[in-house]
Amino acid sequence: MSEHIASPKMYIGIFLALMFCTAATVWAAYVNLGPLNIVIALVIASIKATLVVLFFMHAKYSPKRTQLVIFCAVFWLAIMLALTLSDYETRHEVSRQSAPPSAVGQSA
Repeated sequence: MSEHIASPKMYIGIFLALMFCTAATVWAAYVNLGPLNIVIALVIASIKATLVVLFFMHAKYSPKRTQLVIFCAVFWLAIMLALTLSDYETRHEVSRQSAPPSAVGQSA
């Protein structure tokens, strides 16, 4: 099995992309985007994780079976994130419905 040798230019490009994504994460943390804040943060984190796995962990140049395992893991992670985000999105509706009635007009 031959090893793939990556050029330093590629690593510098990946590093710069990761630094840009980190700056975007900091920017997104200070901007109020309402319910999209968590979605944007997860998208940026997914991009950074993808870059790290593909290039620094050499998954891009690994055998097809390893790539299949990585794809399956990302697929299940997407399912878990979708379920988590759907729960997060509907959480406020449940808390409003289960709020206790107002104590206005009741005497002690």
